Amino acid sequence: MDRTTARDRPPEEASIDTSFARGLRLLLAIADRGEARADELAAALEMPVSTVYRYLRTLAEFGFVDRRDGRYLLGPRLLIGSGSVVTSERLRRHAGPILEDLVARTGETALVARRVGLAAVVLAQAQPDKPLRAAFELESQLPLDRGAAGTVLLAHAPPALIEEVTEGLDPDVAAELRRSLRVAVSEGSAVSSEPDEITLVAAPILVPSGIVGALAVAGPTSRCDATWARRARRALPKAAQRLAKAIETDAGSDAAP
Repeated sequence: MDRTTARDRPPEEASIDTSFARGLRLLLAIADRGEARADELAAALEMPVSTVYRYLRTLAEFGFVDRRDGRYLLGPRLLIGSGSVVTSERLRRHAGPILEDLVARTGETALVARRVGLAAVVLAQAQPDKPLRAAFELESQLPLDRGAAGTVLLAHAPPALIEEVTEGLDPDVAAELRRSLRVAVSEGSAVSSEPDEITLVAAPILVPSGIVGALAVAGPTSRCDATWARRARRALPKAAQRLAKAIETDAGSDAAP
């Protein structure tokens, strides 16, 4: 839990400079743009073109990016149906008003995340004007194998990815995770209590072509009790549907050809 407002900057402005972070920023930059040339990515990320090509080769080997007519786009390992052509920028843009509305309705932090590989990446958030509130670092990663946001994203992921996430878990833990995934699909939402005493409720953002992200609200468990969670679980699917409708209305504005 954090009392500060997280950074709201695009991937190319992230300050973390580890090898993993550079690779993640490269993926997010491609997701934001739908597709891009290596020189465009190098300019946006302020990286040498040779370095960008090295990362792209590695990412391509694992299926995280694909090359088409000299341009790079998200690869088969990251695609979740054709809904994945919705860029992160478009998702953030349409999520803004809905996040603010969820803050007003629930009194707690609202956020949107999407799956990148084996993690849920936080794209945007809106926070209540309260001294004690949940806060998430933008572009931070939430695990897919625990937490409501990861649960709804994993629940709609390809079966092969679910197998990859669960294969290293204790059998009992894996069985419970699979059960929670089935519940998330059947009920249209998920709820979790995090180790740092945050209660989080999430619902998938679904368009006809697939899942594009997760919409969630989170707050201190001390004031977000079971009654609050039930209200949030009623509000979130409707909000996610509004967001999906806004994205579909804007379909084609920045989707990859």
